[in-house]
Amino acid sequence: MSAAGKKRERITFQQKAVTRNAIGEEVVTWTDVCTVWAEARPLRGQEFYAANQTQQTVDIRFFIRNRSGITNDMRLLWKTQPYDITGLIPGTGPYFGELEIMATNGVRNGR
Repeated sequence: MSAAGKKRERITFQQKAVTRNAIGEEVVTWTDVCTVWAEARPLRGQEFYAANQTQQTVDIRFFIRNRSGITNDMRLLWKTQPYDITGLIPGTGPYFGELEIMATNGVRNGR
């Protein structure tokens, strides 16, 4: 199967915007930048105890076609869940033309 045939998931990249409301508090909003086809490869999940409650994290590796403008300060949505982008790795060798995105969900939930 070709690399394009493996990209069956839709992910949306979002950019953070911080504004201030009438009383000066910071208001964070996320704006959609683009939606692309991706291959998702779950790597691991982890559960731990912090702040008197059980926390979970899920690490996933996404593969998309090369696209300019994707940065570490963005987040992505996959299956309505926010993922923090932790790494961007340009493809080499047989993966030339692809972008590997390391992402995690659960700790900050895309904040």
